[in-house]
Amino acid sequence: MLIAGEPSGDLLAAELVAALRETPALKARDFAPRFFGAGGPRMAAAGVELAVDLTAHAVVGLAEVLKKLGDFRAVMRQLLDLACAQQPDVIVCVDFSGFNRRFAHALCRRLRAERRRFNNWRPRIVQYVSPQVWASRPGRADAMARDFDLLLCLFPFEQAWYAQRVPRFRVEFVGHPIIDRHAVATALPTPDSQADRPLVLLLPGSRVGELKRHLPVMFAAAKRIAARHPARFQTVLPDETLASLARQLGTNGSDVEIQIGGLAPALAAATVALACTGTVTLECALAGTPTVALYKTSALTYHVARRIVTVKYLAMPNLLAGEAIFPEFIQGAATPANLAAAVVDLLEQPVRREAVKAKLARVVASLGRPGASARAATAIASLLDGPPAGDLTARP
Repeated sequence: MLIAGEPSGDLLAAELVAALRETPALKARDFAPRFFGAGGPRMAAAGVELAVDLTAHAVVGLAEVLKKLGDFRAVMRQLLDLACAQQPDVIVCVDFSGFNRRFAHALCRRLRAERRRFNNWRPRIVQYVSPQVWASRPGRADAMARDFDLLLCLFPFEQAWYAQRVPRFRVEFVGHPIIDRHAVATALPTPDSQADRPLVLLLPGSRVGELKRHLPVMFAAAKRIAARHPARFQTVLPDETLASLARQLGTNGSDVEIQIGGLAPALAAATVALACTGTVTLECALAGTPTVALYKTSALTYHVARRIVTVKYLAMPNLLAGEAIFPEFIQGAATPANLAAAVVDLLEQPVRREAVKAKLARVVASLGRPGASARAATAIASLLDGPPAGDLTARP
């Protein structure tokens, strides 16, 4: 059983399913594995029997989650009942940690309360992608150690962090699948860079709320940039639904091309990117594209986050490097004037852009070798041959 609740997790789970099908330990068994659960279109295309399209519920931020709390509770009950009816050997919770941590805990509690009903069924429970416990609320690590048998991390520092705090918890660093995606994408032809005018990419995120918050300020920044430095502008979005929303929002008088897909070739042709903090900043790092990062959220989410987040940076390349390789503008600082000034500064300083690229190369080297999905699949398959990690009845 797999549970993924966001487009990025949907892709990650689909890649994992493909890798699990090819894992020698599973191929050697008498029956091919069957996959079911909750996710999105990529998981469905990979052969996962979906009971719920959970990606349709994807939101970010406390205020946004509160608005959909009733929906999430209903889906939680549905998936708990589905797990108990199907009794899978392994449950893989992919990212979406707020929901998945609660799902794992609720399932353990139900299994403990109804032991006679379930006889000897004891699924191995895996969390694939660590929540950012190292950035806020570190106490969640202890709760995860109680409810999960295995945690698969994408970043090397995470394994060491858990080893120091909860050494009994099995945590494995498998690397980031983005390395494999980048290798495939960059094998494609790169579009004409039209060197007479630099290309500035606008990357607002992959969720409706992110587009609504980020695109208006990005379009306004593009208009300011064009007034100071000749440039072409392009926004790259993952699907037609988001592209249609971008057209509805309007470009605020700026000349911006809206493109669906093809992010890697676009990054290869870009001089500078203006991107929301998140996974896309790692894709910018892989391409060696100097980037200005921003993030805007609801006032409630921002004020809560200010009190609990302890890390200095939000963009992952900055966190991995321990310095602001990408300038960051968060909430009120993410104004058209500030963003435009930072982008123009990069456009007008080729020496600075080369220095940024050199630092990004060191960040990319820390992400591990290709083959992350295969390593994750091998670790998950290994759970089938051993006893559960810990006594379920001892879990609170």
